[in-house]
Amino acid sequence: MNDLKYWIWFSRLENLTPKNLVKLLKRFENPKNIFNKTKQQLLLEGIKEKIVEEIINPKYKENLNNYIKYMQKNNIDIITIYDNEYPYNLKQIYDPPIVLYTKGNKQILKQKGLAIIGCRLCTTYGKNIAKKLAYNLSLNNINIISGLAKGIDSFAHIGALQAKGKTIAVVGCGLDSVYPKENTQLFNEIIKSNGVIVSEYIVGTKPIANNFPRRNRIISGLSDGIIVVEARQKSGTLITTDFALEQGKEIYAVPGNINSSSSYGTNELIKQGAKVLTKVEDILEDLL
Repeated sequence: MNDLKYWIWFSRLENLTPKNLVKLLKRFENPKNIFNKTKQQLLLEGIKEKIVEEIINPKYKENLNNYIKYMQKNNIDIITIYDNEYPYNLKQIYDPPIVLYTKGNKQILKQKGLAIIGCRLCTTYGKNIAKKLAYNLSLNNINIISGLAKGIDSFAHIGALQAKGKTIAVVGCGLDSVYPKENTQLFNEIIKSNGVIVSEYIVGTKPIANNFPRRNRIISGLSDGIIVVEARQKSGTLITTDFALEQGKEIYAVPGNINSSSSYGTNELIKQGAKVLTKVEDILEDLL
């Protein structure tokens, strides 16, 4: 068995944060050097007992060859944080994922891209704006990054596809499933159109709620800037913008109807200093 099994094992340590995993890599260089260590050896290295218990949990070492076989059969690739293919932008964030599982054209992960995000329960206005922005940015050879969720995310991906551009969908589950199910056709169209689906989660991982904030940091981390089309007062969209601000990314917000709950978040972002985006030229001047 090659080193791939050790990276798969390492990425399965579900109760360790990305920051925990990065710290372990800095100490041990690679997962292979940790794989066979005993509890006593790890404790003597100064690793906290709670983390040690997770590392030595035998369930994570089960079926590793089966994961490899499934990935090979279904054209799922893995990029480790040490690989040249790993996106430079993403490596610069505070807690980069130690691996990325990809399906599709992984080469575009290192190209210029903008994230377009927004609420799931979007308005017709938001839908049209997301599609238009994605379409026009794609015509300018800018890849569109989003989260394959209902609403604004979906229409951003669709706009890019209509322009025959490339789009990156970052998901919060394993690449053996599609969430939400109604986006199965969109999932497949992204791959067929030379785009890519990305996850830090091994196949078999269900789309549980805790996965999505972690997913959001990857959306912002991959991007050269964030466009917020619609956002409610409390939403995952604003979590993504928080990550983007921490990562030093530019935030662009599309102004909306002050009477619409879907525009509350975007209008607040503008009040707080986000750049107002009313046409694609507003962002092309900064990016190109």
